[in-house]
Amino acid sequence: MLQFIAKRLVAGVVALFVVACLTFVLLYSTSGDVARNIMGDQASAASVAAKAHELGLDQPLMSRLSSWLWQATHLQFGTSWFTSQPVFTAIANRLPLTLTMVCVAILLIGVVATFLGVTAAVKRGAADRAVQIMAVLAASLPGYIVGIVLVLVFAIQLRWFPAISRIGPRSGAAVWVASLTLPVVALMLNGIAGAAQQIRSAFIKQLEQDYVRTLRSRGIPEREILFRHVLRAAAPAGLTVLSLQFISLLGGVVIIESIFALPGLGSLAVSATTQGDLPLVMGVVIYTVAIVVVVNLLVDVANGWLNPKVRVS
Repeated sequence: MLQFIAKRLVAGVVALFVVACLTFVLLYSTSGDVARNIMGDQASAASVAAKAHELGLDQPLMSRLSSWLWQATHLQFGTSWFTSQPVFTAIANRLPLTLTMVCVAILLIGVVATFLGVTAAVKRGAADRAVQIMAVLAASLPGYIVGIVLVLVFAIQLRWFPAISRIGPRSGAAVWVASLTLPVVALMLNGIAGAAQQIRSAFIKQLEQDYVRTLRSRGIPEREILFRHVLRAAAPAGLTVLSLQFISLLGGVVIIESIFALPGLGSLAVSATTQGDLPLVMGVVIYTVAIVVVVNLLVDVANGWLNPKVRVS
């Protein structure tokens, strides 16, 4: 098992290195006159040149890349070009909110999708058709449309939740729950549809296997067969779907944070990209890829524990 984890960890580190290099080259080779954008149109050529030298933009691209990689290995990603705040600090202030929202959404997706998928697989009939219809309807609604509708109904008309985030540096748990309820619901609706469909298919496939008929012929209770044997056998497919949903939610959180004015990583990425704050954009990319690598590693380890054939392969 340790060798299995080591291989996955090395693959993740290599992927992170490749993404970091490609992103850096793409950003800094097509950045245009960044110093002019920072100093403004009225700045003199001398001041623009001085700013470019200060930012290291007058150095060769590969030299800047090697310097950035060395600093990144020490968790130093530079400072923002517009706020002079360390990139590490800027991301650390925003990351907990985004991770909280995505983790809660993926947890709810897992619970609800498992319940719906197992119900649809076991009860072939009205329940199965109802789940299929719900899945199609949920998948056809974009996340931003759901977010806007939730704001109009539950925030503006019913006034049950705030329309925009009230989360601050010293906000308590009640403020977090009130501000994140609608965003989490908006995030999870699309995810439930796809996950329920995949879990249903995986569960049906396992129910058709010979070992299920053998267990039933031995008189083992149906509940034990379903939740001890079939569910564990179908779990790897479900975990893989949830890992893909997690990655999808990290991308969709950008729009949701904009709708609800949440001070998370997504809104930080949007503002940094709009301003052309390349160190901050690089930091957001690296942290996002690192999170994806960790999630994939955890899913691989869980699949290896559930299915020994994965470890062998």
